[in-house]
Amino acid sequence: MIDLTTWNLSIPEGSPPATIETPRLAQGFKDQYFNAETGTLFFWAPVTGAKTANAIYPRSELRETYSDGTLRNWLYSAADNKLRATLSVSQVPSTGKIVIGQIHAKDSTRPMVKLEYQYKAYSSTGNIVAKVRLRPDDESGQVITIATGVQLDRRFTYQIHLSPKGALGISAAGYNWRTTVSPDWKDKPLYFKAGVYVQDNTGYTTEGGKVTFSMLEIHHTVR
Repeated sequence: MIDLTTWNLSIPEGSPPATIETPRLAQGFKDQYFNAETGTLFFWAPVTGAKTANAIYPRSELRETYSDGTLRNWLYSAADNKLRATLSVSQVPSTGKIVIGQIHAKDSTRPMVKLEYQYKAYSSTGNIVAKVRLRPDDESGQVITIATGVQLDRRFTYQIHLSPKGALGISAAGYNWRTTVSPDWKDKPLYFKAGVYVQDNTGYTTEGGKVTFSMLEIHHTVR
């Protein structure tokens, strides 16, 4: 079973979109956008779904918390920080792009890391692409293709690892990439996110992103 006691859930319904708080989520919440009944985590976000404040796209996405539901934010220098997941993508919107994992920054619209699955219709496969801001004030950041040739419905694993010294490692589908982030991030509270955040907001109600996670773990290891 995947531990849901360290997450809350944003679903693309309501105005503003609803947040399912940690205690309710851990007790077995399910709807059309999220289901954990089988021991896996199923996420669905239609392109027509409601959008959170400051976002232009809908999401069905987990956000890191403490077990009482309090939002968890951390400084990277305090621990060895890892987000690990095994998942398969079964549907993408017409843009082909969905975000499947993030290191986000508190009170900011600019995450440090967005990990995307980007489907290419001409090859019928997807790339795993990381969008990384090495500095908090980076406008667009770097775009790195971590892995290629990942088919729909194929299970793969990713890991986002940020060390206490600012070493950032991203691995996906058996490939690895590493860099070091700017010390300017050191005083910025961060948090992990995972799920499906569709990079599209037009189309039919049946268009969107579907993802199933069979493993999802957070680790903050104090050295």
